[in-house]
Amino acid sequence: QVQLVESGGGLVQAGGSLRLSCAVSGSGLSIDTMDWYREVPGKQREFVAQITSGGVTKFADSVKGRFTISVDTAVNTAHLQMSSLKPEDTAKYFCHAVVGGIQPFPRLRYSYWGQGTQVTVSS
Repeated sequence: QVQLVESGGGLVQAGGSLRLSCAVSGSGLSIDTMDWYREVPGKQREFVAQITSGGVTKFADSVKGRFTISVDTAVNTAHLQMSSLKPEDTAKYFCHAVVGGIQPFPRLRYSYWGQGTQVTVSS
């Protein structure tokens, strides 16, 4: 069974940094993309960053130049390094992955979400 487990959230002052991690469990997986989204109560979940299996990255305009995304393919773990944090970055951050290699249909792709980790930036 595939599971995504986020870690690294917490409380930080404005201007500070946090590093979120998302570990994908499961054997024999092929991970196409790993993304981070964030959600604030009363608002839609919004895209933050993505990294593909080829290492191509994409960022929301609101975080460009402040956040980076990387992946350790050996342990199927993605990291979101957040710097120069602002109070408006406060949200619950969710990891998402598109995964293949799952039996009995290894060519199919499945979408998985983690449970989320809270990031709070104080002013």
